[in-house]
Amino acid sequence: MKKVLIITYYWPPAGGPGVQRWLKFVKYLRDFDVEPVVYVPENPSYPIIDHSFEAEIPEGIRVLKKKIFEPYSIAGIFSKKDTETISSGIIQKEENQSALQKAMLYIRGNYFIPDARKFWVKPSINFLKQELKNGNYDAIITTGPPHSLHLIGLSLKKELGCKWIADFRDPWTQIGYHEKLKLNESSRKKHEQLESEVLNTADHIITTSFTTKTEFETKTSQPITVITNGFDSEIHEKSVDQNKFQIAHIGSLLSGRNPENLWKALQQLLEENRGFQKDFRLRLAGKVSEVVLESIHNAGLEDYLINEGYVSHSMALEMQREASVLLLIEIDSNETRGIIPGKLFEYLASGSPILAIGPDNWDAARIISETNSGKVFSYTDVQRLKGHLLEMFKKYSHGEPGSALHDIEKYHRRTLTGKLANLIKQI
Repeated sequence: MKKVLIITYYWPPAGGPGVQRWLKFVKYLRDFDVEPVVYVPENPSYPIIDHSFEAEIPEGIRVLKKKIFEPYSIAGIFSKKDTETISSGIIQKEENQSALQKAMLYIRGNYFIPDARKFWVKPSINFLKQELKNGNYDAIITTGPPHSLHLIGLSLKKELGCKWIADFRDPWTQIGYHEKLKLNESSRKKHEQLESEVLNTADHIITTSFTTKTEFETKTSQPITVITNGFDSEIHEKSVDQNKFQIAHIGSLLSGRNPENLWKALQQLLEENRGFQKDFRLRLAGKVSEVVLESIHNAGLEDYLINEGYVSHSMALEMQREASVLLLIEIDSNETRGIIPGKLFEYLASGSPILAIGPDNWDAARIISETNSGKVFSYTDVQRLKGHLLEMFKKYSHGEPGSALHDIEKYHRRTLTGKLANLIKQI
């Protein structure tokens, strides 16, 4: 049996999508003759807590812990709200930022390179060197963001010569919010230099999207494999809720993901169609930007809105199954073409049809098309979007399913873990 050390920041009781990828890999790796040992911070500052994930940690898994210094805990003394907002990835447009937010972003971008978890790097290297010397490991795996964890792998690779896989759940210098960090030229070059060193030193690189793989192939000749995120629930046959036509979005809805074309299309349908007006509900779960809530209000949708706030993962799955239509929204930019939201795969398993709005040539659109799970629109579509919503509402009214799914088993977490295990054995 192979043995791997997995170095990750997010681990239960962390909530949100960041924790699920490696929690699920750990859950299934033993099925493929790979024994995982997990290394995590002892006292992390997670923006979201979900204790329900703790029940999914396999029995007997060894979890190593080391204390971490978190600058966000100090910043929270000055403004807990601004700190939680920035640490969870919600960055307002510059004109909407307070002076404190602007200062925090500048400090985050130029003094905490590659990120605010950089202070965990040196203590982790010293702690793990002894563990690796004594533990008979076949490989180490680092996963980011936070990308500072890749610097742990980089040093361990250089000092001990161990086999190293670097897993990128998101891009590094090409991630959507990178330009909002108010980087000076020196900081920008430092990010690029560190990214290049990681990409060219790791024995193998994993990305979660096709676009990120293509981007990295211009920066390194090291082998790269795409292993997307996935779902871990049962695949459900869609049953239509006859009481309400519920359009739902599960997860953070940032200010940059504000589909004003959707709000406009819904506003017109409410004005023109009494049946739609009677049955429609907009249900949101997760952190929602004030900018988005204001747009919903301005479109006259407030009376139809159910804003749940953060919900447990189990409740999120239930909401996905109950929805008549599931919204998948991504920021409209070249930098986000390679972002495949983790919720997409759980959406697939729910059986509910997907309505997606995002950038041109979006990787998620490729998966939605291949699986016949929904429709994808640009941020400029209003009439096409309105027509599709009306078609979906008519299907709902007649009790018809919204889509017929195709070939989604390959996105089950166990299948994806098999792909990872093969890579570990070949490295």
